[in-house]
Amino acid sequence: MRTRVVGIAAAVVSWVGLALAVVLVVHVVLTVGGANPGNPITSTVKGLAEPIALAFKDLFTPADAKLKVIVNFGLAALFWLAVRAIVLKLVRRLN
Repeated sequence: MRTRVVGIAAAVVSWVGLALAVVLVVHVVLTVGGANPGNPITSTVKGLAEPIALAFKDLFTPADAKLKVIVNFGLAALFWLAVRAIVLKLVRRLN
């Protein structure tokens, strides 16, 4: 029973961490690709990405807006992937 619960917890942590990183990367791709900011997909992704970027969203302030998104949201995505890896290790140790 314990093994099953740990496995389910690990799967949830894995998918959530990956989903957070994917949202941030999609926001970077849409921004760098010049997607229409008025489009519902673009605005929804931006709305989701900004809160999960935490303090990274304005960590660096280069003059180029696209570079700012690449660096800041890219770092946030890497952060969530690192958190995912650490939490997965901790959860799997419970087994």
